[in-house]
Amino acid sequence: MDQRTLVFAVSQSGETADTLGALREARRKGFRVLGVCNRVGSTIARESDGGVYMHAGPEIGVAATKSFTSQALIFSLLALLLGRMRYLSAGQGREMIDWIERLPELVEQTLASNAHIRSVAEKYYKAQSMIFLGRLHHLPVALEGALKMKEITYIRAEGHPAAELKHGIIALIDEATPTVIIAPQDGVYDKNVSNLQEVKARNGQVIAVATEGDTEIGKMADDVLFIPKAPEFLQPILATIPLQLFAYHTAVLLGRDVDKPRNLAKSVTVE
Repeated sequence: MDQRTLVFAVSQSGETADTLGALREARRKGFRVLGVCNRVGSTIARESDGGVYMHAGPEIGVAATKSFTSQALIFSLLALLLGRMRYLSAGQGREMIDWIERLPELVEQTLASNAHIRSVAEKYYKAQSMIFLGRLHHLPVALEGALKMKEITYIRAEGHPAAELKHGIIALIDEATPTVIIAPQDGVYDKNVSNLQEVKARNGQVIAVATEGDTEIGKMADDVLFIPKAPEFLQPILATIPLQLFAYHTAVLLGRDVDKPRNLAKSVTVE
């Protein structure tokens, strides 16, 4: 890193020990640090040079959900800002803002699938393990889906880059291990469909997260969780919601304490 490097410290609680340690080390070396956190007045907020509050409201449950989507939106806005400072046109920027302003409506549409998502959870809640696959900006969504599944259901769940399916992960595919593939209509849709077909060819069950109106993917996947049509930069936010609901309903069906999963603490204050 050089003196032009900007460091972001991201934490829901603003007290995460390892993130705070990295913040202090970055500042010791002279780098500017911006904090992204949810709790006003937290340690990371106080010790950062500047930053943004998520203002997502209190995260009552141990497993953070709305703060994740808030973080994703903040970084989308940051990308928009940096784009306008460089090469993004005013027209493109305005179009992005228009879509962001529509986000509450799109989230409502996604939440309307809650009953369907529960029915899918009823089909798979007895699974002992699950695999989540995503490409590019959907890899963090796959990791989030797997994290929520393991945190609140105690099912072994792994998130992986879909592009690495043939590099070892495919050995885990069998009829007892559901695979969740995030495959909205985007620039790598065909590659995700290829992954889906690879899993199905090995007798794996597939749950696809796909764009509304995509009739083809329903012919290949065992179940589909649909999200509204949206630009690629908003798709990860929308794709996160059905995965969080999928984990929630699975946990409830298993009789887990969704708000207070075993062995977890709300703020990780030790390294």
